[in-house]
Amino acid sequence: MFFKYVAGLVLAVTSLTVAASAETVTASYYAAKFNGRRTASGQRFNSNALTAAHKTLPLGTRVKLTNPNNHHSVIVRVNDRGPFVKGRDISVTRRAAKRLGFTRSGVAQLDMETLK
Repeated sequence: MFFKYVAGLVLAVTSLTVAASAETVTASYYAAKFNGRRTASGQRFNSNALTAAHKTLPLGTRVKLTNPNNHHSVIVRVNDRGPFVKGRDISVTRRAAKRLGFTRSGVAQLDMETLK
């Protein structure tokens, strides 16, 4: 009985996605003019993908962004460097911004969790 309980607990814990860190960031989204241009990772930028630009996170890092105003979340993959505007921490694709609900304002305060 005890071993069945422990095995179930281990399985439940190993299937969770673990957040390495969490913080509040200022986010914006890419302009349409960048569509098709190469990103820092060498991939072509696609405004319909779920990707992001960050100044320091390693390329390929997955990040969960949550808008605290509407509780919408999205997971994006860092494939570019930027944003290069003072006061902004991350820039996402238009698709990600739409899911998070800030395409109208263009900028939002989001909760960011770096995923392992």
